[in-house]
Amino acid sequence: MSSQGALVGGRYRLDQPIGRGRAGIVWMAYDTRLHRNVAAKRLYLPSGLDPQQTEHARALAVQQGHDATRISHACAITVHDVVRDGADVWLAMEYVPSRNMVDFLAEYGRLTPEQAAFLGVQLGSALMAAHAAGIQHRGLQPSNVLLADDGGVKLTDIGISGWLDPAYLSPEMRRGETPTTASDAYSLGATLFAAVEGVPPMGPDGAGPQVQPNHTGVLSGALSKMLRTDPVTRPTMSDIITSLKAITDGRQTAFIPPTATALPEVTTPPPSPHSPPPVPPQQQTRVGGMPPMPPQQQQQQLQQAKRPSPSGDQIRRWVVMALAIFFAVAMGIAFTELFLL
Repeated sequence: MSSQGALVGGRYRLDQPIGRGRAGIVWMAYDTRLHRNVAAKRLYLPSGLDPQQTEHARALAVQQGHDATRISHACAITVHDVVRDGADVWLAMEYVPSRNMVDFLAEYGRLTPEQAAFLGVQLGSALMAAHAAGIQHRGLQPSNVLLADDGGVKLTDIGISGWLDPAYLSPEMRRGETPTTASDAYSLGATLFAAVEGVPPMGPDGAGPQVQPNHTGVLSGALSKMLRTDPVTRPTMSDIITSLKAITDGRQTAFIPPTATALPEVTTPPPSPHSPPPVPPQQQTRVGGMPPMPPQQQQQQLQQAKRPSPSGDQIRRWVVMALAIFFAVAMGIAFTELFLL
């Protein structure tokens, strides 16, 4: 049994329990060799087994742990080490301050379709990395989705046996068939469905009937494809990520609820093709410390500014007329003086 202060595998000091997942109990621990905090998980082993079966279960847990160390992705919890300590099997993993999706939804409520789509992109990318390593998750559900304090997303328990919630299992897994990558696609869809609706698609126990979606919005099409009963007809993880990215482009996807009240979006109708272009509003600004002019005086100045300037021909005509008048007056004066002499 584990207890605070115990040294697991002669290396990992257990400091305090921080969670209980589907695959085991998680402790915050300290790696005394590399001097760093880690998350140490003691894996559950099936009960009621004979010694031979128990040893087989331990060997399977160790193998699954070693397989998980091959997965490297920013959205997947890194498994550093697999340790057999007495009768127990432990995983030493990266420690990420976070809360799981179950606790997050209990505190903040349902996600928006855009937030769920963003979450799906991160989880789908981690699953793609696992699939590339030849590993299926086989038990994706909200309890092993971690929402980090820094806004990141982490998927844990990839490929690790543990208690499976039937509400998130694909139909073929509920029938006892071998899980495939398409099974992970279904579980991802069920997890995202629960994020926006507050309940899994087939109800809390997975027995049906199918829950009528009311809040999936723009996510509806992608979810309906992921949740298809026939695994052959489900989209690939790459296609799922592409469709979810199309939803998140330009959308609000942050998980922490906004602190400011959202303002309504104001749209301006396009101008009519027969209407004059809009005139920008006149701003009442102070120039050089002087107060703005009253609207009537502004209008007079605008009218004066709009009057056309005389052209060059008009000016020449005015000069000629002025000279003609000048000579006419001069000649008149000359004739008058001549007759008076």
